[in-house]
Amino acid sequence: MRRHLLVAKKGQKRQFNPIRLRFIIRGLIVGVLVGIVVSTFRFLIETGLNWVMKIYPTLASHPLRLGAWVIGSIVIALIIGRIVKTAPEISGSGIPQVEGQLEGELDYPWWPVFWKKFVTGLFSIGSGLFLGREGPSIQLGASLAQGVAEWHHDSGSNRRIMIASGAAAGLAAAFDAPIAGTLFVLEEIYHNFSPLVWMTSLASALGADFISANVFGLKPVLQIRYAHSFPISQYGHLIVLGILLGLLGYVYQRFLLAQSKWYSWLKLPRWVDGVIPFLLVIPIGMFDIHMLGGGNQVILRLAVQTPTLRFLLLLAVIRFFFSMISYGSGLPGGFFLPILTFGAILGAIYGVVLSQLGWLDPIYITNLIIFAMAAYFACITKAPFTAILLVTEMVGNLQHLMPLAVMALTAYIVVDLLGGAPIYQSLLDRLLVSTHLKQVHQMQRFEMPVFEGSAMDNLQVRDFKWPKQSLLIGLRRGDRNVIPHGDTLIQAGDTLILLADQGQISIVRHQIEQTVAQMSELATNP
Repeated sequence: MRRHLLVAKKGQKRQFNPIRLRFIIRGLIVGVLVGIVVSTFRFLIETGLNWVMKIYPTLASHPLRLGAWVIGSIVIALIIGRIVKTAPEISGSGIPQVEGQLEGELDYPWWPVFWKKFVTGLFSIGSGLFLGREGPSIQLGASLAQGVAEWHHDSGSNRRIMIASGAAAGLAAAFDAPIAGTLFVLEEIYHNFSPLVWMTSLASALGADFISANVFGLKPVLQIRYAHSFPISQYGHLIVLGILLGLLGYVYQRFLLAQSKWYSWLKLPRWVDGVIPFLLVIPIGMFDIHMLGGGNQVILRLAVQTPTLRFLLLLAVIRFFFSMISYGSGLPGGFFLPILTFGAILGAIYGVVLSQLGWLDPIYITNLIIFAMAAYFACITKAPFTAILLVTEMVGNLQHLMPLAVMALTAYIVVDLLGGAPIYQSLLDRLLVSTHLKQVHQMQRFEMPVFEGSAMDNLQVRDFKWPKQSLLIGLRRGDRNVIPHGDTLIQAGDTLILLADQGQISIVRHQIEQTVAQMSELATNP
């Protein structure tokens, strides 16, 4: 009888499932909308920066113009500060806020965040501060996708999938990097590789990149020509530089997380803090207009003609401290691009020093600049795959993946050994501590993936100690949804679907992760 049933099942045609197609189409629609918004955002920022760079050379010879510029900068900073005060969710890059949304720990109305982030981000980044457009672009995309989800009356996991797809589209349009945009959402923000999530995010990223390519062309954002492959005999330099970047990446994390504390010593209202970077950027712009902005032009100039070691060291000091001051003020803007820029500078410094010592051919300095960008980003964000693909897409060269990956993995391991956590997760944790979340007594679904090597692998549902305030309601296994019972075997690659009070989701998630960690420790040390 069983054999006949198996034969019958084999003979049956698999029915078409329209769910995936529907999500892909909706992802494309979201991507096109986000592409239009972020491309406009990006165009206005570039236009503003070009205008600012024309003004700065004239300030030294026109005292009245300089005075007007100082007063105007203070007024703009105060206006931005007042807007941020009315919507604290728009401060900073916005990536921790999106991550908190997808984890069920934060929520906010999409429209105020959308338009306020657009306006304040435009003036903060376009004024020349050392802030990146990628974080605001991700939050703009996520907010717009949230609006689309509300229009469709989506809730639960469907709503989160749409928000994730909007975030992927935002990064794709900001950097012309659809693959990296998709992977960043999966690796760093959503922490879920289910087919429905990645297909929707990829469709959205491709739609946004299509719009961006029509506006800005097909030229990569950081098109750098380096025809010389890095020789295998020189791979020792990749390890040494990777270790140095890992150490400096850990320092960067510590400094960035301490900024809010240092600003509190000034005893100023938080919404006034933005005045400080707006004033400090003026002497920097008057010294060298090419230093202004997130860092695109800095990287391209390094690749075309490497400056002297003295100038590189000065540039490193200015970029490090002023990027901290810019982001720590709470102004809307990201540190994604500043991280890549600082990594490029460190790679250039290492290359120049070694070439002067006669230990490296100067033709390979450009290679180190590119490899260091990926490595520095990988160790700070703890997202190595995203770092490798992002830099590859931004540079537009696929020929040097292995040395790039070697340095990125080395830097990642160093930060991991030092105990560094993913920077966006750390920022989210601080945001949740400082924000007194109201406990919303409403049951909500959330998901947790089971990774390879997890102590839950090959464990029966009844044998795991589930938190009392949660309920396991499903398992997603590949293309199938499994209704669990006591004898159901949990497998690596499954996605657990749980139900808990919205205000308890983070607690339940932490308890499950803690239980898994304890089981792993017992298995290792019985």
